[in-house]
Amino acid sequence: MNRLSRLRRLPEITVNRIAAGEVVERPASALKELVENAIDAGAGKIDIVLIDGGRELISVTDDGHGMGRDDLLLAVERHATSKLPDEDLLHIQWLGFRGEALPSIGAVARLAITSRAQDAGEAWRIDVDGGEVGAPVPAAQATGSWVEVRDLFFATPARLKFLKTPRTEFQHAVDVVRRLAMVRPDIAFTLSDGERRSLDLSASTGDLFDARLARLGAVMGREFADNALAINAEREGIRLTGYAGLPTLNRANNRMQYLFVNGRPVRDRVLAGALRAGYMDVLAHDRHAMAALFLEVPAAEVDVNVHPMKAEVRFRDAAIVRGLLVSALRHALAGAGHRSATTVSTAALGRVREGGFSLPYHQPAGYGGPGLREAAAVFQAPFAATAEPSARFEPEDNVVPVGDYPLGVARGQLHETYIVSQTANGIVIVDQHAAHERLVMERMQAQLAANGVARQMLLLPEVVELDEAGAERIVARAGELAELGLVVEAFGGGTIVVREIPALLGESNIQGLIQDLADELAEMDQALALRERLDDVCASMACHGSVRAGRRFSVEEMNALLREMERTPRSGQCSHGRPTYVELQLGDIESLFGRR
Repeated sequence: MNRLSRLRRLPEITVNRIAAGEVVERPASALKELVENAIDAGAGKIDIVLIDGGRELISVTDDGHGMGRDDLLLAVERHATSKLPDEDLLHIQWLGFRGEALPSIGAVARLAITSRAQDAGEAWRIDVDGGEVGAPVPAAQATGSWVEVRDLFFATPARLKFLKTPRTEFQHAVDVVRRLAMVRPDIAFTLSDGERRSLDLSASTGDLFDARLARLGAVMGREFADNALAINAEREGIRLTGYAGLPTLNRANNRMQYLFVNGRPVRDRVLAGALRAGYMDVLAHDRHAMAALFLEVPAAEVDVNVHPMKAEVRFRDAAIVRGLLVSALRHALAGAGHRSATTVSTAALGRVREGGFSLPYHQPAGYGGPGLREAAAVFQAPFAATAEPSARFEPEDNVVPVGDYPLGVARGQLHETYIVSQTANGIVIVDQHAAHERLVMERMQAQLAANGVARQMLLLPEVVELDEAGAERIVARAGELAELGLVVEAFGGGTIVVREIPALLGESNIQGLIQDLADELAEMDQALALRERLDDVCASMACHGSVRAGRRFSVEEMNALLREMERTPRSGQCSHGRPTYVELQLGDIESLFGRR
């Protein structure tokens, strides 16, 4: 058996390489540190080049305040920094503060820094090759810094085996730059692979909210900018700003969720959980909202020194932060009213075109003599807007003027499932079940918040058969269910008797409701009160108590539903995040028939 050798102090180069393993995980990690340094240096423009995914070269050029000869020598020493003037780790004002990044990168790669300080007569360059620091030499460089990292991990070749393909590593780098660019819309960023630019973000000026939305649109897509809700809330000195997408604009994963604390991109479980809670009753469990949220917390209330790569933070009072985020999101979603994402209509039009319903007009070559072209153009011109509807109910005196209603007035019902209404500039198609489900759910929540959900006694109690475990779960929560308007009793042998239901539900599928509640309780923590999962329970009740497809509505009932949707918060989507209506503008319809 081998005996341990005596203790000894490791060489400085080995120490730096060990430390680099915590800071420099992959090329994107090194790039993050370099770009943060450029931002801290007051840069107005940052140009980045990555070759071979960052293995061969990482180049970062900025126009910040730069460094002189003596600063360059200190910059490549461990724990040398200008960002902790008072050595106070409780009031960190910069992205970087440990003084580890440059020496760590230099320990595992070939690092070269060329920099010129403001008002300096010359620039200086210093090289670090696998931890070996060279002497500074004069160089040519405009004000600012140029950092080159070549042959990353050549000094620790084992690390190269754990890197992914160059394409994957480059995408990780793109994500890093995008996150940092969202925080600082006043800085221009470019990122290329040496041949083409993957990012080219110009600096935005003016109001911070407008500039930030423009930057978010450039990074997250125009769809997000068009369907984002502004967030601006404050509680006990903590401020939350940013933008959150409408629930109908969602994704299958959480990659389009960006969270920042004091200008620092983070991946925090408290914030991620609060974001999900904010969308809990308007989004399906397997869908994820799009959002970019910026939290400003007093420096003494948050610890950013808890993760080697500064990707995580710790809040002194996480409950306040979570409550602020959840309430701000729900307030913004409620303020959106019946609004639904424009992407819903765009997707609908796309499917119609894919189905062959688009009829573009093609004029044969040489078609038409004098005067005939003009006549054809008039025929193909868009219809002029008319005050009177083009489709009506019979008898004619039932027709309601379009007026200024956002969701228009009812003109018909298709397949006893979809309500068709006419607006001043187009048509709206409403899913009557999804819309009524949202309306019922909002009424239930309002009643519960006021003085409890009103109950309706069943003339004949409903007997529901479950497996014994499911029945026990329902009976164990009978008291809490009664608060929600659902009165149940055990009937023995896995059987439940339902005596009262929420009055709002009307004719409900009680059998399906009880079975769904039993299944939900099976997945719920036994120590978790139903009120903490109120949105899920109300959603199940609303779904089973809403009007079903196949029910025929009168004109008055359809219009009443439309008006209530306009008054009700979050009515643009059901509790599962599906849209309750699709709106098609007249111009969109005309384009389907080749009139535009």
